[in-house]
Amino acid sequence: MHILKIEHLTVEVEKKIILHDFNLEIKSGEVHAIMGPNGTGKSTLSKVIMGYPGYHIIEGTITFDGTIVNDLSVDKRAKLGIFLGMQMPLEIEGVTNADFLRSALNAKENENFNLMKFIKKLDTTVEMLEMNKDMIHRDINQGFSGGERKKNEILQMYMLKPSMVILDEIDSGLDVDSLKIVGTSAMKYFEEEAPAALIITHYQRLLEYIKPTHVHIMIDGSIVKSGDSSLVEEIETSGYDKFKKSGTHAMEASNHHE
Repeated sequence: MHILKIEHLTVEVEKKIILHDFNLEIKSGEVHAIMGPNGTGKSTLSKVIMGYPGYHIIEGTITFDGTIVNDLSVDKRAKLGIFLGMQMPLEIEGVTNADFLRSALNAKENENFNLMKFIKKLDTTVEMLEMNKDMIHRDINQGFSGGERKKNEILQMYMLKPSMVILDEIDSGLDVDSLKIVGTSAMKYFEEEAPAALIITHYQRLLEYIKPTHVHIMIDGSIVKSGDSSLVEEIETSGYDKFKKSGTHAMEASNHHE
């Protein structure tokens, strides 16, 4: 059983508090969707879990499988099994997709790494994602469209087999066909590998393919309501306005309590 536990997390970015007393626990086999309007701290959450520089933890802890990761470097978190599918994947010149994945998997598996097995899995996953086979021999994301970059993130997830998956707005910039491929492929991985999964989105359309076990609404850096997938329909019907009000009341109550 893999468990990500976030307790009383307060995070500052550029001298501004973005996450405020944030709490969340995700176990293996659970798919948690965090939804909320733009600017509410969703992407900050993904970056602080992964250890991006410039995201300062003022208070609280992030624990994965019993290890406090607050001060661990990004590569050490990745070796623990934490994976972030990024909202805006970067181009990396001079490193091909295949070389990157082979090096990463080799570092993870050491003497258990099998090149033939790697090549076979890479080919079948590229085919499943309906990616052009030439892409694995091109520099990472060089000249890739938005949809191709997001498929590339899912390809990395399949190859590296993380036990904690964070997908940060993996649906942004996707056309209908790419959204379906990315969404169904991610859900297939969750069903087969049962990682602890965190999906960050503000569109319910992704959740037509990825079926969350838990849904949380985030307003102003805190979760203001949690529930099951029926909460997605509530957002679709009434938007975030009523949750913004409850978020304000919760923040006022918290400040009053302090």
